[in-house]
Amino acid sequence: MTTSEFRPPMRPGDAAPDFTLPAVHRDGTVSLADYRGRSPLLLALFRGIYCPFCRRQIAQLGLTREKLLALGVETLAVVASQLERARLYFRYRPTRVPLAADPDLVIHRAFGVPKLEATPKVMEALRTVRTDASGALPEPLPILDAANALDEMDRFEFTETDTAEAERQFPMDIGQFLVDREGIVRWANLESAKGGWAGIGKFPTDEELLAAARALGR
Repeated sequence: MTTSEFRPPMRPGDAAPDFTLPAVHRDGTVSLADYRGRSPLLLALFRGIYCPFCRRQIAQLGLTREKLLALGVETLAVVASQLERARLYFRYRPTRVPLAADPDLVIHRAFGVPKLEATPKVMEALRTVRTDASGALPEPLPILDAANALDEMDRFEFTETDTAEAERQFPMDIGQFLVDREGIVRWANLESAKGGWAGIGKFPTDEELLAAARALGR
């Protein structure tokens, strides 16, 4: 995979970059400083809500959050959508995970979540590599077809904002980072890290996330 203009992904042992973003689930902002010295944080960075894989993963993360809280770990999802668009979507489809908006991909760049170049090889992979979106589809489909099928299942209606963000962000990876209370990354995962393009649409299981959280106490 060829990437463009983003720093290398953050790795365990790296100091997480500070950030402050507008909160989606409430007024005000949310920052890494809110958690520093108080609790570890699972930080999940998503594409815009135009992404059907991301919408479903955010909903699932809302359930996983309760299990992480039992281990003393907070969760924050960052969606790369305009604030008002994100607030409107989640007003009608609420989730249990706190949310922040980062339409300009500032945090994605800071954490090194790669944005790929839309080369002919990449486009061919999107048309041919298959995914079942972690079981959301009855059978694996090519990535682009899988995204369309999920949009139909969700009855998702694109706005001009969604379309513009999809064009600007394409093709973007997503990532998850477990940051300890001192602000050090202790675990990291990228969507494409396992199996390359076959990893698109997949998200770490509860078991993987909880194992990473438990390892913080060792």
